[in-house]
Amino acid sequence: MSRSVERASPVDAGTRPSRLSDFHALAWRWHFYAGLYVVPFLTMLALTGAVMVFFTGFQTRLGFTVQVALQPVTLPVSAQADAVLALRSQATLIEYIAPRAPDEASWFVVERDGLTEAVAVDPHTAQVLHLVDKQDTVFAWAERIHGTLLMGDVGDRLIEIAAGLGIVMIVTGLYLWWPRAGTRWAQVLVPDLRLKGRLWWRSLHASVGFWISALLFLFLLTGLSWTGVWGAQFAQPWGTFPAEKWDAVPLSDAAHATLNSAGQKDVPWGLEQTPLPVSGSSAGVAGVPAGQPVNLDTVAALAKQLGFSGQHHIHLPEGDTGVFTISADTMSGDLKNPTQDRTVHVDQHSGRVIAEAAFDGYSLVAKGMAVGIALHQGDMGLWNAALNLLFCAATVFLCVSGIVMWWKRRPAHSGRLAAPPVPRDLPLWKGGALVMCLVALVFPLSGAVLLAVLLLDWLVLARLPALKIRLS
Repeated sequence: MSRSVERASPVDAGTRPSRLSDFHALAWRWHFYAGLYVVPFLTMLALTGAVMVFFTGFQTRLGFTVQVALQPVTLPVSAQADAVLALRSQATLIEYIAPRAPDEASWFVVERDGLTEAVAVDPHTAQVLHLVDKQDTVFAWAERIHGTLLMGDVGDRLIEIAAGLGIVMIVTGLYLWWPRAGTRWAQVLVPDLRLKGRLWWRSLHASVGFWISALLFLFLLTGLSWTGVWGAQFAQPWGTFPAEKWDAVPLSDAAHATLNSAGQKDVPWGLEQTPLPVSGSSAGVAGVPAGQPVNLDTVAALAKQLGFSGQHHIHLPEGDTGVFTISADTMSGDLKNPTQDRTVHVDQHSGRVIAEAAFDGYSLVAKGMAVGIALHQGDMGLWNAALNLLFCAATVFLCVSGIVMWWKRRPAHSGRLAAPPVPRDLPLWKGGALVMCLVALVFPLSGAVLLAVLLLDWLVLARLPALKIRLS
């Protein structure tokens, strides 16, 4: 196939269908229809993702970094907490977040009257510096839109479908532009900026799409890991840390996901469905020294003895059987290296370390997700955040350029959708069924939508010629 035919086919095939392979035409048709659904969602995900990456990579998820003056003395954690509770006397303290650096504030999370607040405190003076409604930060709003469109489970399912179809769009796009039959890699990897009009847009769309395809696949896959169907019911059960590794440790009915406080997810993906241990047994090893009370100060000191430094979290026990949980991970923005993820549980009565989960103990799936999610969120450092912002901009460009190419290609004033033509020698249902079956095996919700589209085309559109023409 010549370069002119191959490179022109995704746009000009409507005028020269006889020069295309049937499967090539079919791939273009599925690329187009997947894009109709995916483009609005992908644009939203890229824009909200950019907002989240900005705060993750350059500030904090609670807002802009709160700086303090360096002083030689750091007050006990309990003294800092007392300052918070003096301001919020009816609140319950649920979490302490150690400062990332000596010149940054400590954070305490409290709950009162259904409101979850994060309070910044100067660790040297115990002065309250800033209060944040955790559900009303820019990051929290961006995360809710990113994950549910502010529509709860319905929004989650719509985004899950879009992510699955996005993978269909990547595969078909790679097939359309993969060099073959006389074309060279340089023609795909380097856009021809000498072109004009829709050819200019097409060349850029192909090159940008080719360059970011692997990263886009990774982002969609790791994003799918959080969804309510594929993520919660398929992927997470495969990758969840097995509590059976904690020999003879009694477990509660609550999972680690209950440690996620309002406004953001703190718990690593591979631990969310793992049951929490309970206090009150003889399990574990020595932790807080005998004779000392088990409280926020002694547990904070234990955290340092165990090697926790910089930003880390201490969740306070809930109820008489709850545990102190010390954690540092990329999911919370504590670390830049996901292989250092670590969670330790301490019995609130004896002070013994009763359970620990670290990256080395994760399953292969959980290890892959820990690294993939850290990359997805821009947690690995400034280079990662900058790369993700560039990736978000490239994704928005792909969406915009796809719309522009369709707009320039459509017949003016025809009232038609201007979809790619149906292959003449390969009935739609055969290729469509193949795509549907493959997607359904891996992503059931997206596969169900593809099946519905095929049934709609077979049962409805084929019997309504006028509607079929407008959708063609």
